Amino acid sequence: MILSGVLQAGKPGYPWLVFLHGFSGDCREWQRVGEGLSDYPRLYLDLPGHGGSRNLGVKGFDEMSALLTRTLLSYNILKFWLVGYSLGGRIAMFHACQQPKGLQGVVVEGGHPGLQDADARNARLASDRRWATRFRTEPLEKAFADWYQQPVFASLTDAQRDALITLRSQNSGARLAMMLEATSLAVQPDLRAALSARDFSFDYLYGERDEKFAALAAELNAVRHAIPNAGHNAHRENPDAVTASLAQILRLRIKDTL
Repeated sequence: MILSGVLQAGKPGYPWLVFLHGFSGDCREWQRVGEGLSDYPRLYLDLPGHGGSRNLGVKGFDEMSALLTRTLLSYNILKFWLVGYSLGGRIAMFHACQQPKGLQGVVVEGGHPGLQDADARNARLASDRRWATRFRTEPLEKAFADWYQQPVFASLTDAQRDALITLRSQNSGARLAMMLEATSLAVQPDLRAALSARDFSFDYLYGERDEKFAALAAELNAVRHAIPNAGHNAHRENPDAVTASLAQILRLRIKDTL
């Protein structure tokens, strides 16, 4: 079993960009940004329980990482960068810490490196279980209407919030619930130490209005990039600025490897 994805060709010799979307997104999430990086071959994946991978499930981060490895091998992707938002960013960081062959760099947008104490983990586990129950039992429009009222999404306008609710409500609530529980921040290891000991490039993007993740970014041994006029979902709120940041990162990091 491999993840469903959309492939776009690039120039020979350039590394692949493998894009991982956030919770309740799909392979379309990053395509606007990817259009501005057309020199690079790109793979936009659907995570388990989402889009074309809706019938796939994983039991945790280890299984998710193994599934990603199989998927990349199936596409003969041997030299790559991971680009992930939120849940996709957490998966990218975890996978990178397993030292996969061929990884050249990681770019994370608004991804949490991991909780550091038991009380925080217990609170997050209880919260994610409540959300999973809602996704399983309520109309998704209702659940997502409340989901996007969480403080991390405070920078969204009413129109942006309504558009996301409509888009995300096309998912299967039961499948989303399974993935939410399997990849809860409560069961993710704290990746700070492993990321500090890395041997790959690590860049972190965050919206300038996203105070929570600006603070988390400051805890990491990463090159940090504040995206102007954006909150947590920076690549949706200001895609041109995210594209420009990615282009600059890649230009600086790979110029000597082409």
